[in-house]
Amino acid sequence: ANSTEFDLNTPYPVIDFLPEQREVRVKGGSMRLGAYPLRIKENTLLHKLYGVTQYQERHRHRYEVNPEYISILEGKGLIASGTSPDGRLVEAIELEGHPFFVGCQYHPEFKSKPDSPHPLFKGFISASFKKLVDEEVGK
Repeated sequence: ANSTEFDLNTPYPVIDFLPEQREVRVKGGSMRLGAYPLRIKENTLLHKLYGVTQYQERHRHRYEVNPEYISILEGKGLIASGTSPDGRLVEAIELEGHPFFVGCQYHPEFKSKPDSPHPLFKGFISASFKKLVDEEVGK
């Protein structure tokens, strides 16, 4: 598996240009940029962290999970827990059964403040603290 950002000729382009980016030759100003709605799948870690099924997140990218590989990845335990409202673009993933394996296409740091951390950062710190406590108790 690879990304066409690094290898245009990869036989397994799991990460690829957004479909609307394929024919763009002059890349300046052509990114998926700004706030976009996020649809959050219920009964996922992402849903537990956000507490809602719709949210706005900020983006700055040209690449996306290739839709041709989503069912293969899901068959191996990866969950597309956040998508665009139409379900066409994968915005967030998590790994089934893992205490905190979350990846996102957007930039949570753009919506985080010292007195109001983003739900992903709060969740990561909580999961890290729980692991530390569990290890200490297990000793």
